[in-house]
Amino acid sequence: MGHFSISDLEQLSGIKAHTIRIWEQRYGILRPVRTATNIRTYCDDDLRRLLNVATLCSRGYRISKVAQLSEQEMEQAVIACNDDANNYCQQVHALMAAMLAMDEVQLNQLLNGSIRRMGFEAAVLHIVYPFMQRIGVMWQAGSVNPAHEHLVTHLLRQKIMAATDSLPAVRPADVRRWVLFLPEGEMHELALLFMNFALRSRGHHVLYLGQNLPIDGLAEVCQMYQPHTVCTVLTAVPDRTQLQEFVEELRQVCASATVLLYGPVAQAESVVLPPHMVRLQMMTDFLAFADQMQEAVAEPA
Repeated sequence: MGHFSISDLEQLSGIKAHTIRIWEQRYGILRPVRTATNIRTYCDDDLRRLLNVATLCSRGYRISKVAQLSEQEMEQAVIACNDDANNYCQQVHALMAAMLAMDEVQLNQLLNGSIRRMGFEAAVLHIVYPFMQRIGVMWQAGSVNPAHEHLVTHLLRQKIMAATDSLPAVRPADVRRWVLFLPEGEMHELALLFMNFALRSRGHHVLYLGQNLPIDGLAEVCQMYQPHTVCTVLTAVPDRTQLQEFVEELRQVCASATVLLYGPVAQAESVVLPPHMVRLQMMTDFLAFADQMQEAVAEPA
């Protein structure tokens, strides 16, 4: 169970600490406990309730009325009012509250609603990515455990794969070809799965090789398939002391391709990138690159 200070709640919910104190004292929204040094601390239930309260108040509910709702009534009201495609913060709050409650049904309903209103790619960029960033902050605060992360990751993986499966097939002879892979030991796949969807939705042909691929296997694929672009996501590997060696080896085995590097490990400033190797800082950078390749193919010879 997480233990939050009031400044943690302010950061995670966007509600000012002064307002949180008023809601706590006047309406009993939260029930903090005090440490031996008389400092208020808040638990997961407090954060979840605060996120739901913030969501409803942002839609015009009076705090005095919200405070009278039961937990079940509040959750139902959040789902019912979560229909504004442009209110990204509200949708992220609702997802966080459902995650903390380990409510898979509500998580699924909220994600499906966002996707239906916004379209899949926009929902990932504006809702899912900020949601995952909040989870990272909560992980640092000790308020999410592997079960929370696994619940969300598994559900998002299902959504991305279902959206990808619904796309029409692309003939590799008609377009520039991509290879997507994660290096040996790398298991964080969500970003790569979304890249696969984004490329296929733009009409690119993708050879998706997934997690934990040894460099020798990639070399064989590049020789046979001759991709125009190879892309990988470096979240946990390689070790930063081995990153320079990795990028140089990757350049050698993908000699004729442009190589894109994405992910936190790839951002190490000490690494010197070989020619035709590009470091992407944001997912929108990747999408812009994919759009440029699509336009280049579409131009008449």
